Order: sequence, then structure tokens, then C-alpha cells
Amino acid sequence: MGISPILMAALPFMIAAMVVEAVLTARAGHPVYQGRDFFASMSQLVGNSLVNFAVGGVVVGFYIYLHQFALFEIGSSIWELALLLVLIDFLFYWFHRASHRVRLLWGIHVSHHSSELMNFGTALRQPWLTPLPRVLFYWPVPVIGFDPLLVGTVGAIATIYGFWTHTETIRWRGGWLGYIFVFPTHHRVHHGANPIYIDKNYANFLIIWDRLFGTYQDEVEPVKYGITAPINTYNPLKIAFGEWFGMISDMIKARRLMDALRYMWMPPG
Repeated sequence: MGISPILMAALPFMIAAMVVEAVLTARAGHPVYQGRDFFASMSQLVGNSLVNFAVGGVVVGFYIYLHQFALFEIGSSIWELALLLVLIDFLFYWFHRASHRVRLLWGIHVSHHSSELMNFGTALRQPWLTPLPRVLFYWPVPVIGFDPLLVGTVGAIATIYGFWTHTETIRWRGGWLGYIFVFPTHHRVHHGANPIYIDKNYANFLIIWDRLFGTYQDEVEPVKYGITAPINTYNPLKIAFGEWFGMISDMIKARRLMDALRYMWMPPG
């Protein structure tokens, strides 16, 4: 198993959304797409898709194995699927937060933040190796009792939701819904390199996690997209692994083993 059929079905709509966004912003005199940046994003999507295809069957098999030890028998009613969506989103919050606070994981995730533009194409700038560490956070789901195949389906729906939050075009803050669900105004903050925006708004679907766990930040100033130390490259390999090269270099230069390990497990910087 590789890419979810649901994601494949959604791809034409994503392409249409990117075309509309590109046309509207260009006509408004504020184009949010640049050729090399867009193709850099697509290079990351291709790498992520290949890794998903390569390891997807193994991951599902692992979840099916764990499911035999399920603590509860959970079906597929609308309420059970809603509960699964909430659980997946909760685990994603912590996975995403760890991906910013543990340098080893940041070395994977940083490619998603490397663009200095915000558009629907940025949503598809998916890190190549994300499918590997994600298992470390999602394994409790089949153990609790959720069907592994449903996990993949609902997870794909959550991923699709995250697509539309990567845009400057939608300025609506959501009204009262903005206190519950993630809107583009929230996720623009997450992609900001502004000091006030660093390590904020990790949630994908429910912004309540950030509000509960102290990582919420309103969009209060124009967002400077990207990372604090720009990578200044469109090379797919450097985008995907540049931070890892830097981490390994720091570890080699470390004078003590504990310092070398800190370069791997402590936050970036």
C-alpha cells in the first residue's frame, strides 16, 4: 500500500485550487507562486510519495499486527469515526510539536517550512522521511481498537483538511469556528519566522490543542515565511537532508558524547 486512494481522488481538486490561487493572486498584483519554488515543493512531494509507497504496506501490516492486541472493539459508526479523527489529530499535534522541538525530527520536517512563500503548493512540500517517525506516535491507535484501514482513511481526510490552511488568499478568521478548528490565519502563523510566531499553532484540524497546551498565537503582524536560517537552495536533496548534514557535522565536532547526543535530541539551535 502507498498513497491513499482518497488523497489520489482529491489531487485534481488540489491542482484546481492551485491554479485558481495562482491566477487570482497574479491578477491582484501579489503573485504567491514562483517557478523554482513550486517545483522544489513538488520535488519534496515526489520523494514523500515514493517513501510512502515503499513503506506503506509494512506500516499497515505493523498496525494490523498491533490490532490483535486491541483493548476495545471499536466499529465504524459516524461517532466512532469522529472519535478516531479527534484522536489522530491529537496525536498529530504531539508528533508535529516533537518535529519542531527534537532536532533529529526537525531535520526531516524542516523541508516543509523551507519555502518563503505561502500557497497551496507549500502544503504539498511534504518531507521525504515523515512516514517513518510517524509510526512512533500513531501506534496506540490500533492498540486502542480502531481498524488499521480506517486509520489510513481518516488520516487521509485529516491530511486533506490541512491542504486548505496553506494560503494567504483566505483571510477569514472563522468567527466562533476559529476557536475550535484550524483556519489559514492560524497556520500562516505556524509557518512564520517572526520571533512571536516560532513554535506556535501546531494543530492540523482542531486548534483547541494549541489553546489547551499553551502553543496558540494569533496572527497579529505580517508573516515572514520560512525558517530563521534560510536554506537558499532549490536542490531537492539539500532541501530534504540539509539540516541532517548540519546536525551530523555538529555531532562530529562535539568534544563529548553527551554534547553529540544533545545536538541530536535537543531543540534546533
